[in-house]
Amino acid sequence: MTRSPVTPLPSPDERRRLRAAASLTRRQLAERVGVRPETVRAWESGRSTPRGRNREAYAKLLAGLAEGAAADGTRESVPVRQEEAAAVVTTMRLEKPGGDGRLGAVAPEPSAFAQAPPPSSASRAERLTPAQAFDALYSFCAPALVRQTYLLTGRRALARESVERAFQLAWDRWPEVARDPDPAGWVRAAAYEWALSPWHRYRRRHRQPEPPPPDEDDRALLETLLRLPPPYRRTLLLYDGLGLGLPETAAETEASTRATAGRLTYARETVAARLPELSDPDELHRRLAELAFTGRLRAAEPPVVRGGSERRARFWARAAVAFTVALIGTTALTLRTAPTGYEPPVPPGETVRGVPPRVAPGPLSEDDRELRDRLREELPRGPERLAPQAR
Repeated sequence: MTRSPVTPLPSPDERRRLRAAASLTRRQLAERVGVRPETVRAWESGRSTPRGRNREAYAKLLAGLAEGAAADGTRESVPVRQEEAAAVVTTMRLEKPGGDGRLGAVAPEPSAFAQAPPPSSASRAERLTPAQAFDALYSFCAPALVRQTYLLTGRRALARESVERAFQLAWDRWPEVARDPDPAGWVRAAAYEWALSPWHRYRRRHRQPEPPPPDEDDRALLETLLRLPPPYRRTLLLYDGLGLGLPETAAETEASTRATAGRLTYARETVAARLPELSDPDELHRRLAELAFTGRLRAAEPPVVRGGSERRARFWARAAVAFTVALIGTTALTLRTAPTGYEPPVPPGETVRGVPPRVAPGPLSEDDRELRDRLREELPRGPERLAPQAR
């Protein structure tokens, strides 16, 4: 009697990566295997290993997900590889904690202008047009940046909008961004600023809450993050999520290193108080990575973003021209209708001292009535001229 070969089981990190690549939650994968979501979490973290029928079903499911990912990867091209690298490297990559319990530093994000490994990659990068360089940066950073921004806001639409606005601003200032030592950091800071703007609360479509993640643990973690003040939430994401150092986090959040350390400590204590299992920074990173991959967060295509930036630039240019023309027309009309000579205004009356006030006429006396009657009896042209006579 021969036994059927056992399907190989990948490592815990690969299990989690395959599930995230297929956009499956732990609850959905657990329903397919027939176990609880907590069991899937333990398998992916390496705390336990599946056995028996569950192991075979889990291994076959992961093998199917790997084959699907390989089928999608047949269209390998430079932008696609950069997108996958961005999702793995720039989203949530941390190294193991150091001996002092502090998170170790991670390798910097690969440059968006770096092409394939051949030796001629440097010369090829120099020959890139501005549009090609922008598309490379967008394809490399946008998918991961959308997921990061979702952790800051808890809104999928706002996350996509923030990333698009940040890249539109980068395209408007492309010479400045292209010469920046860290163009990915420049765009990330712009996206975070737009996502955390307090003016979004007055927008009608942002007044209604979005559907929460389907998993209960993910909902609890997202609610805990959103309860943190925006600067603390951003500090926690940059340090424990992206793995930036404390000085780099302080520089990006425009705070002192001491204030950044205080924000990080407060954020960690708040998360650990509500979710004690996340007191370990490494476990917190894992959960943040899983939460970032919740749902289908897709970024727009690079030409669409560039086109939106150009349309917005044309709109503001036309608005400025229209305003200038209206201002010139108003000035010309004012000059046409304005008086040509100076007319001094009539000064207000002044009170003169010593002059009795004017009074209304009262009733006539007897002498006044006689004089009035005598004047009425005279000729219309007055009395006849009297000539003096000599005596």
